[in-house]
Amino acid sequence: MTRYANHSVFKRRQPLRAALAVAFAALLALAGAPLPASAAGGPQAALGVANLERGVKAAYLFKFLGYVEFAAGADPAAPLVVGVMGADDVAAEVTRLTAGRTVNGRPITVRTLRDGDSSTGLHMLFLGAAAERPVQTLRGAAQNGVLTVTEDENGLQQGAIINFRLVEDRIRFEVSLPAAERSNLKLSSRLLSVAYHVQKGN
Repeated sequence: MTRYANHSVFKRRQPLRAALAVAFAALLALAGAPLPASAAGGPQAALGVANLERGVKAAYLFKFLGYVEFAAGADPAAPLVVGVMGADDVAAEVTRLTAGRTVNGRPITVRTLRDGDSSTGLHMLFLGAAAERPVQTLRGAAQNGVLTVTEDENGLQQGAIINFRLVEDRIRFEVSLPAAERSNLKLSSRLLSVAYHVQKGN
């Protein structure tokens, strides 16, 4: 649990950055803890594991917003819009988690999307396991400059920028720099420092 507590990459000079860093470090400590085994506990234990996994992923999604440089919009105070497709439970958790909170002074709006919905106007798109046609959806999101996050074993190969992986019963994430470049997004070096794997270009 203390693995990331004193990690130097979380040091910030500005108060807001410092607050984000501390929160992100705490999140990583949580995500670094193994998910409890569900087999011995039956359905209730399995439900607890699912709830914990959903909560950790929602917290990651919230924190990712503070470590990405999005293209400047017409209104710098406009909400950051997060779309969720194929994971209504995650959408509900992100909505609950981000209510009343801001990232760099910007409020957060969460949209639940269905297959075929446009990614226009989004800043981040999370594709859950139930999302259909992920490759086509990710391709369209890249054209719109959207930060894409998946939870698929082949997420990066399909075109996602960030992909969740379960590594030794821990929720970690991997990053594709080429995908970020295709979407004209700049990822913080601090985010890359704590990624499980960073896929680089040729």
